[in-house]
Amino acid sequence: MSSIFLLWDESQIWGLLAWRALAHFGLPLRVVTAAQVAGGLLAAEPPAVLVVPGGTARRKFERLGEAGVAAVRSYVQGGGAYLGFCGGAGLGLTGPHGLGLCPWKRRAFTDRLQHFVSGHMRVERAGATGLAPSGLPAQPLLPVWWPARFEPGHEPEVRVLAAYVAPGPDFWVADLPLAAVPRGPLEDLEAQYGLAIWPHAMAGQPCMVEGTYGQGRYLLSYSHLETPASADANFWLAHILGVLGKTAPAQAGPVPAWDLDALALAWPPGPGGAALFKARTVLGGLVRQGMDNLLLFSRTPWLLGWRRGIPGAALNSLLSMLAQAQAIAPNEAARAFWDERHAAFSEALDLFAHGLSGYLLAERLAMTLGDNEAGLNHDLLRAQRVALFGPPMAPGGLFGPLLADIDELLARLLAG
Repeated sequence: MSSIFLLWDESQIWGLLAWRALAHFGLPLRVVTAAQVAGGLLAAEPPAVLVVPGGTARRKFERLGEAGVAAVRSYVQGGGAYLGFCGGAGLGLTGPHGLGLCPWKRRAFTDRLQHFVSGHMRVERAGATGLAPSGLPAQPLLPVWWPARFEPGHEPEVRVLAAYVAPGPDFWVADLPLAAVPRGPLEDLEAQYGLAIWPHAMAGQPCMVEGTYGQGRYLLSYSHLETPASADANFWLAHILGVLGKTAPAQAGPVPAWDLDALALAWPPGPGGAALFKARTVLGGLVRQGMDNLLLFSRTPWLLGWRRGIPGAALNSLLSMLAQAQAIAPNEAARAFWDERHAAFSEALDLFAHGLSGYLLAERLAMTLGDNEAGLNHDLLRAQRVALFGPPMAPGGLFGPLLADIDELLARLLAG
């Protein structure tokens, strides 16, 4: 039986979620890179399914390059199956940074606040045929984590498998938990100030579609079906993998919860394992500083929450990647890479940690002083944030090289 390929590049925490889910289902799995795809791997060893996790579609497209983009298109056109989540779904669309598998495009946001939504939503699912299974509630709960949106066209070959209905019990808009916000007063405020907090615009919008491209097929989902311990989503994902891969998963129950604090060090004694342990400890301490100062908070054992404007997503991604990397016993390729990089990584981490600690303190003081008191210059705060993390949606600054090192280490660890 051919493997399922997981395209690793530009996925970070979302790649780990997909890897955990696929490994849980007991399907043959291979982590591959954009360079391998561009080099002809899909033609030489066609997988049962190519899974592309979340992340930024543009950056995935750029990593694939012209040869990689052509290789994915050729693979699907020749009979392959493409399964994309969130950023991987956006990559499958038509547009400047899309593969063009699906004729639909990405829909622009008229209100950026409506992009900052996360948690589970009730969805209306298609009937129990093909990729839409029986055994689910009429309106299952599916998780979305800061999703983009489809721009539906009129092409009959694109079939909607699920459309949003209403927020679930753990749904947030930016740093507002809707379950804790009284609906009546919120509606009054929305009318009074012209706000759009409640995600009305999502109702009826598709979140999962399927279609054909040449002899192959695609499924694009802005719902993260691989989310840990999300029963409806995990059940649906197991069904999809069975249909696309033509082999039922060995295990189809919910993906186990992912508790970062419970992941133990699996590296043997030595400087490489010590560097990973130190990095996780240092970053964990900075996260606690953010929590103590009301900038960060815990949502699940794997997911942070953050006050709007704080680069919590970047911190969450690096923390989760560090925790998982240290919990995987190193193979030869991973050990060789980390032997070469860990000293420079630790030095860079110290510099980043010093800057981040000061930045978090500055953000806390800015929150206390507000806009009406002399004190912190908000333009300088933004400049400090960019120096640490780079511009939005483009990891850089002192953070960028740290993320790149751990990303490369994980790619080697997961490649076996």
